[in-house]
Amino acid sequence: MTKGEDSVLNDTYTDLERSTEPLWYAIHTRSRHEKVVRDQFAAKEITHLLPLHHKRSKWKDRIKVIEVPLFGGYIFAHFALQNKLQVLQTVGVVRLVGLNGTAEPVPDEQIETIRKMVDHDLPYDPHPYLKEGMRVRVVRGPLQGAEGMLVEKKKNYRFVISIDLIQKAVAVDIDSADVEPLR
Repeated sequence: MTKGEDSVLNDTYTDLERSTEPLWYAIHTRSRHEKVVRDQFAAKEITHLLPLHHKRSKWKDRIKVIEVPLFGGYIFAHFALQNKLQVLQTVGVVRLVGLNGTAEPVPDEQIETIRKMVDHDLPYDPHPYLKEGMRVRVVRGPLQGAEGMLVEKKKNYRFVISIDLIQKAVAVDIDSADVEPLR
């Protein structure tokens, strides 16, 4: 056994000890392979989330609206780390996102907020990742209970959900009366 194989086995053992319960993980994919990975996860019956949004794309002779991943290069999956080999062996998967070589789960609240935005057909689009800003909680509407940041754009307010692990964010229009500041 080589030194690299030994390291992989030790990491796997540590992961198995750490988590046998399913959690949400961010998965880095090959460029433009998010939908391929999604389809394979569906075939393998791996619970996943690939939020998509509509984007206008200019071709030589026309403008077309296409559906692209909200977080390019990433898909989310819900599984126990003891089953990570099934995920990693999926064509198009590069790695599990984490710190210091260890997969880190994405908080359930962040996944649930994104799922609510998609399920309720709220107008959303990618947003630059925010680290600082006014933290708020949504107090009514389909995103009630979600926490994020409030930003102003052209006299309208937008609620921004940042996924810290992949340093990406998504924004949705919101009425400022539907949020309260976090203390």
